[in-house]
Amino acid sequence: MKPAPFTYHAPADTAEAVGLLAELGDDAKALAGGQSLVPMLALRMASFGHLVDLRRLDESRGVERRDDATVWVGAGTTQAAVQRSAEIRTAVPLLARATALIGHFQIRSRGTVGGSLAHADAAAEYPAVALTLDAELEARSARGRRTIPAARFLTGMWSTSLAEDELLTGIVLPARSGRQGFAVEEFARRKGDFALAGAMVALRADGDGRLERCALTLFGLSPTAVRARSTEAGLLGSDLRTADAEEIGRAATGDLRTVPSDIHGSAGYRVRVGAAMVARAWRRAVQEALHG
Repeated sequence: MKPAPFTYHAPADTAEAVGLLAELGDDAKALAGGQSLVPMLALRMASFGHLVDLRRLDESRGVERRDDATVWVGAGTTQAAVQRSAEIRTAVPLLARATALIGHFQIRSRGTVGGSLAHADAAAEYPAVALTLDAELEARSARGRRTIPAARFLTGMWSTSLAEDELLTGIVLPARSGRQGFAVEEFARRKGDFALAGAMVALRADGDGRLERCALTLFGLSPTAVRARSTEAGLLGSDLRTADAEEIGRAATGDLRTVPSDIHGSAGYRVRVGAAMVARAWRRAVQEALHG
């Protein structure tokens, strides 16, 4: 099939782009890497009268160490650029490790950080990274700028708290410091497919090996990526060397309420796989936090 007819716009900068979104209203759609939007248009799962191509917005690309505590990644930065970044591998290892799991290199060469976040697929890696690391997302519109905490960004399947006239311009992530461990595990039918179930773990331990911070995020198991916050709270202060990974996996998936069931797997199957992914990720993150 072919997309429905649309008018194409290629603004030269962010100011022009957000001006177009404000002028054209909900009949306009921003086009980033196009790895999700273009197939949806071609299949006529979506239709817009205007496409606003963001490829010329140079100010929204790049990786910057803003201070000792944070790293900024532009929304227009390709996933391949993230994968190549030495700064990301050192300062935000979870983002680097998750990027390697996204599709195939052809997809990563076109797909962007902002495109993945704004598309908000339940099984996508980048929304889960943002949630796990308590990232802050920067948005801009003709009305001004605002910062959105990751915990308030995802609102449902393929939906976010971005307004129709807002454009995601970047994401601010905490830089690695102290005794921390990070891991991502996912299960897919084939390499490069969206995950049937996935888990991310981020830990910080004190000098005695006790847990100071814990983030357990599940993706592919709900309409959005979701933190297992009750399990996290129960683990704080515990000894990482004696925590039971299998029990943590079961606890993290125990509160899930809207697990999908389809031809790829029943809800019960996905929950069991999700618990196994949490346990695997937990072990790897603990090993890194305790031993580097």
